[in-house]
Amino acid sequence: MSAKAISEQTGKEFLYKHICTSVNVQNRFRYATVTAETDWDHLTREHPWLLTEQLVVKPDQLIKRRGKLGLVGINLDLQGVKQWISTRLMRETTVGKAKGVLKNFLIEPFVPHTQEEEFYVCIYATREGDYVLFHHEGGVEVGDVDAKAQKLMVAVDDKLTEDQVTEQLLIHVPDDKKEVLSSFIVGLFNLYEDLYFTYLEINPLVVTQDGVYILDMAAKIDATADFICKAKWGDVEFPPPFGREAYPEEAYIADLDAKSGASLKLTLLNPRGRIWTMVAGGGASVVYSDTICDLGGVDELANYGEYSGAPSEQQTYDYAKTILSLMTREKHPDGKVLIIGGSIANFTNVAATFKGIVRAIKDYQGPLKEHEVTIFVRRGGPNYQEGLRVMGEVGKTTGIPIHVFGTETHMTAIVGMALGHRPIPNQPPMAAHTANFLLNASNNAVTPATTRTASFSETKTNDVSPAKKSKAGLPADSLHSLLWPLKNVATGDWIAKATTLFSKHTKAIVWGMQTRAVQGMLDFDYVCSRDEPSVAAMVYPFTGDHKQKFYWGHKEILLPVYKNMADATKKHPEVDVLISFASLRSAFDSTLEAMNYPQIHTIAIIAEGIPEAQTRKMIKMADEKGVTIIGPATVGGIKPGCFKIGNTGGMLDNILASKLYRPGSVAYVSRSGGMSNELNNIISRTTDGVYEGVAIGGDRYPGSTFMDHVLRYQDTPGIKMIVVLGEIGGTEEYKICQGIREGRITKPVVCWCIGTCATMFASEVQFGHAGACANQASETAVAKNQALRDAGAFVPKSFDELGDVIRTVYDELVANGTIIPAQEVPPPTVPMDYSWARELGLIRKPASFMTSICDERGQELIYAGMPITEVFKEEMGLGGVLGLLWFQRRLPRYACQFIEMCLMVTADHGPAVSGAHNTIVCARAGKDLISSLTSGLLTIGDRFGGALDAAAKQFSKAFDSGMLPMEFVNKMKKDGKLIMGIGHRVKSINNPDMRVQILKDFVKQHFPSTQLLDYALDVEKITTSKKPNLILNVDGFIGVSFVDLLRTCGGFTRDEADEFVEIGALNGIFVLGRSMGFIGHYLDQKRLKQGLYRHPWDDISYVLPEHMSM
Repeated sequence: MSAKAISEQTGKEFLYKHICTSVNVQNRFRYATVTAETDWDHLTREHPWLLTEQLVVKPDQLIKRRGKLGLVGINLDLQGVKQWISTRLMRETTVGKAKGVLKNFLIEPFVPHTQEEEFYVCIYATREGDYVLFHHEGGVEVGDVDAKAQKLMVAVDDKLTEDQVTEQLLIHVPDDKKEVLSSFIVGLFNLYEDLYFTYLEINPLVVTQDGVYILDMAAKIDATADFICKAKWGDVEFPPPFGREAYPEEAYIADLDAKSGASLKLTLLNPRGRIWTMVAGGGASVVYSDTICDLGGVDELANYGEYSGAPSEQQTYDYAKTILSLMTREKHPDGKVLIIGGSIANFTNVAATFKGIVRAIKDYQGPLKEHEVTIFVRRGGPNYQEGLRVMGEVGKTTGIPIHVFGTETHMTAIVGMALGHRPIPNQPPMAAHTANFLLNASNNAVTPATTRTASFSETKTNDVSPAKKSKAGLPADSLHSLLWPLKNVATGDWIAKATTLFSKHTKAIVWGMQTRAVQGMLDFDYVCSRDEPSVAAMVYPFTGDHKQKFYWGHKEILLPVYKNMADATKKHPEVDVLISFASLRSAFDSTLEAMNYPQIHTIAIIAEGIPEAQTRKMIKMADEKGVTIIGPATVGGIKPGCFKIGNTGGMLDNILASKLYRPGSVAYVSRSGGMSNELNNIISRTTDGVYEGVAIGGDRYPGSTFMDHVLRYQDTPGIKMIVVLGEIGGTEEYKICQGIREGRITKPVVCWCIGTCATMFASEVQFGHAGACANQASETAVAKNQALRDAGAFVPKSFDELGDVIRTVYDELVANGTIIPAQEVPPPTVPMDYSWARELGLIRKPASFMTSICDERGQELIYAGMPITEVFKEEMGLGGVLGLLWFQRRLPRYACQFIEMCLMVTADHGPAVSGAHNTIVCARAGKDLISSLTSGLLTIGDRFGGALDAAAKQFSKAFDSGMLPMEFVNKMKKDGKLIMGIGHRVKSINNPDMRVQILKDFVKQHFPSTQLLDYALDVEKITTSKKPNLILNVDGFIGVSFVDLLRTCGGFTRDEADEFVEIGALNGIFVLGRSMGFIGHYLDQKRLKQGLYRHPWDDISYVLPEHMSM
């Protein structure tokens, strides 16, 4: 969400820190917080003024009208404050319908003043600008300030001046206070803008001869502006509404949400309740809550929440396990129900998210059965059939009753089943698998019956009026000419925006490297029989200009990708639509830039979380330039047969199932993207289909409004009826009421506002969409539904009945001849992408690679089956990791230590050896690290460093064949072969290699058996008797000791141990260890700034023939 309430202390801290005014603001930072844990001695040392001044104390927990409720202690000394708090601290108090515990108090100095010195000031945001309210009488008895206060609206991007304040707000203020107040209000307004407040109220604001005192303050800030205001805000704590506790689980999910590109929300309403929800989608989550409350479950509804935006399997698992943990803490005598619901997803892989939920169900299967939990599932969208199958399977394997339904079942039908209001079908009809949609729709098993044949509506001149007739006396032509005009705020001119946003020839630029969305658009274009793709180009600032490959039906095509909008628009003048997948941080700047190109008439902004102040500036500029904005926080919109925005409508199976490849007669507008896809489904099942549909987005200030699109639909001849899915929050739906009453809207309007449950909750709940919060009674869904019903719109009793009302209105239009269903024409087939077909399990192909040591695909890296977190938790070290990755075993501790010791002793042996020498020469030639390291590594072989494998093989073969050490030495001499691992240039029996000695001591102490090492040491006795430097060197020692380790540690069979020796695993120890030394030599040469190496002549023996003759 965006606008979030902050505590009074936080609001005052912001004001004291950042307000810029010539007025003397008194009592800056003079406040103290008291909780149950407060140490009063420490508090008085920190705030010594508490001991010397009279005080005011009050709870700081977002409670309105504290003075009238007797929740303010005035003019008390410290002892009086303590007594006042002690009678209230941790006591339950009722405020309105909310019951809560008082646990946080604010103490401030008492300010003696008269009633005449109290004033009221408030600033709040609207779509057009910010209102400043001022009343010359503040305090507890201020009354209805909306009716009494002076108001001044500061338009978006305008500045507030002291003259404006004095002339328009301070009419009833004494002259001696006008200068102070005007300066303070301007400073306050600038603070409000700079720190992205959305609401700021001070009552009373006291003005005395000493300056200004802020006595009581209430404020909200735009939480989405955190990336802009972090330096000024710091870490802001957002307290819950009074009457609702702040639970650690809510904070945990909020933290997950902040770290994720997806949306994860959780609000606990009644932790002891028996009805729990886990709903996908911001709009769908509200609809499910509405339906539960409508069916009498409000007192048992335990939580509100939603997950959306394609969360990963791990994120969904974390979310699900949190809910399952909460719901299995206390038993309920009637058992519990979990509703896992959702609309038809546009782009979320349902099977992937369900895997996370299934993991959580398996983890909690014991508690779930113990608490008698029954689960009801309804979902649609990409790969939903596999998701439902997996969910059904886990029910069978765990014994938990899980009832699974797909798109064939109305979205909220499972609520009635869960609450016992409707029977549970034994075998629900299964929708066709995605694979079936590769066939022509005419052969599709789920094509609607002829009574609901999807069709092209024929243009008729007579429009159907809603239940209440339109205003008489206005000729149709004059109504049509009122094409949704828009006033230019800057110039006062009226600019008309296009009635038709998309056609079969619309061309778009996509901002962002969203290849999946673009391919979805091209597949939609192809199935709609468009002549050309709707995407002309892409813009991606992070790469140079290039081409990107896509499919157009069966053949591959290339689309250009540009680094900037200027090049894209210049080379594609036919483009008039921009689809922006820019991030919330860059969407503002990229959208303003796009509106500077006159050819762009429509912009869809997908990003969620754009600060409201930036959105309002975009809206203002769009109005001035005649540009239609869809979004922000939207999936987009769709015009069947013509054009679709990004991921709208979901994948091709849903496009075909909902008949979105050709126009019907019904147009809709909604806020929610997921619910827009649900409307596609409902409308396709109850009418001849969708003509056009737009999701305007869930923010408080969408770029275009319900009324903007309803008026477009009114003026489009092919549209015969209009569906509006409104929402709690805002007053936009009242404009539709006005349009119907005044005769501007004459076509039938079916409308339902979601969020009716909000009026039943004791405390305020912020739903999934930023704009879904009622700030006054008129903004509630109940009030808006009644107003629409009174105006003449067709309003169902609940969302459950929306489809029935749409069908009734449609059937009436067919009956009176307004709509004449046309013959269905099957769309062309579109091949399925290979990757998606494989995801669905429709095809199989041998993999090009096989791996058994590492898996990076999940949320966490896995080494040979062991998560990386476990590797660190067990403190396995480098030796343990090498054991996992090389040998696929968790080796004993001593084995891991031995591996690490081997790496340490082989790390380097000076600059003179061939590998180090090569590395140094390469480094001094100016080569990079990788090249220099490779140069050194290439010298490793039987003569240098590569004797580990050879030594292990030779000694093992001799030992296993039963040869005596003397026989082995004699045979190697007779065959003319060197014994690998025997001999050293410098070290000898009299000058032993301490590396070998260190390893020998460790091996003898920790290895269960050292048979091969003992054999090699016997060989050493023979060889050193002939020549003292023919010792068992470090390569040979590591080679034979490793064979002993593999054979005797208990982790390998004899065959496995021999195989590792045979495939060269042991040389890897030397390669890995010596790489450290080579890198050291490279860095050393660079640090010493050594120049190009040239070998000296006097170290070269030139042996040339004296004379050459032919």
